[in-house]
Amino acid sequence: MFVLIGLGNPGAQYALNRHNIGFMAIDVIAESYNFSPFKNKFNALISEGMIGETKVILCKPLTFMNLSGKSAQALLQFYKIPLEKVYVIHDDLDVLPGKIKLKLGGGNGGHNGLSSLDQHIGKDYWRLRIGIGHPGHRDAVTNYVLGNFSKQDHEWLEDTLSIITKESPALFTTNSADWLSKANSRPN
Repeated sequence: MFVLIGLGNPGAQYALNRHNIGFMAIDVIAESYNFSPFKNKFNALISEGMIGETKVILCKPLTFMNLSGKSAQALLQFYKIPLEKVYVIHDDLDVLPGKIKLKLGGGNGGHNGLSSLDQHIGKDYWRLRIGIGHPGHRDAVTNYVLGNFSKQDHEWLEDTLSIITKESPALFTTNSADWLSKANSRPN
């Protein structure tokens, strides 16, 4: 069994924020693969289902971004899931919009959601980073990540979420370099 954790903030006012791209990805995956309805467990919205031949738990922490590790820790302890079977989907300022990166472990790059996860579960989980671009100046970062995607962003956003969803079955069976190559091979 694998776990996909999408990072974001709960509530309708945050639904279209750049910081919520992890929640958006989880929602598209849940719908595309006919997952069970989400239930509130471990202070998160949890859904179970199959992606290809793999049993997967989808998780959207309800603790707000900066405390995501608390609900992830409770979920992983309950199901006894090892970190190498955990994928965290999140926004990344330092990656071009729509570009996808994947790696096992690493630093948090100043991302408070990852910092919370690192504190509560350790660092050796998979990080599926979705580029949202940078506003250009560090003083603008908070408003940028908590701002909604622009209309211009929606084309690459829908394409990126679609490709992640389409390639999800291979995420659990293919090496990360091959998976990334395929996921990023779409035309710009």
